Amino acid sequence: MDPAIITGAGGELGRATSLALSAAGFTVVAVDRNERALRELPGSIRSEVADTTDPAVPAALIGRIAGEIGPPAVLVNTIGAFELGDALAATPDALRRMIDVNVGAAFWLSQAVAPHMQQRGSGAILHVTARPALEPTPGMAAYSVSKAALVHLTRVLDVELRPSGIRVNAVAPQLLDTATNRGLFPPEVMAHAVAPEVIAGLIAFLVSDAAAPVSGAILPAYGA
Repeated sequence: MDPAIITGAGGELGRATSLALSAAGFTVVAVDRNERALRELPGSIRSEVADTTDPAVPAALIGRIAGEIGPPAVLVNTIGAFELGDALAATPDALRRMIDVNVGAAFWLSQAVAPHMQQRGSGAILHVTARPALEPTPGMAAYSVSKAALVHLTRVLDVELRPSGIRVNAVAPQLLDTATNRGLFPPEVMAHAVAPEVIAGLIAFLVSDAAAPVSGAILPAYGA
């Protein structure tokens, strides 16, 4: 079975994606810095406790995984951070946090996994961005800028890696129906949220052979 690495697997979307890819027949390695959250996954899914937002971590981690179970066929990066705040109120620390988590992790993970995918001659990388990355949205300036950068990174990686047989895509939810978001947003807003399992299903399709012609796509998943 082909190895698939899921980062941010302790979150609700990462957990749902780990389960979806395991059900699809992948050998899933679930990565998160939250060891307790990883314990909620079934024993058939391998867990790795690591903070992949740290630039020093991904290369060694993915290299070790590749040495133990083979070059990864799939990387799904669900890592993300969210902060409210308009552009005039944004602070250097807030912008740095959003860039480091929402773009930096994608950079270092992609750098780390690509050589192993090049070795096998194929692969699929999937990042999770958001609707504010594609459409200007007031009140979340640093967040939307970082997610917009992730959109562009996805397209750059597609151009650079597609000749090696590596597909790079992203999904762009508007709002996920998670416990955290239910605490942040009123019920009338959450009524339009999308379940993590639905987004996980889209991810499972995009990294599958059925989506072989699709690369460089940013798939909107905005809900009703």
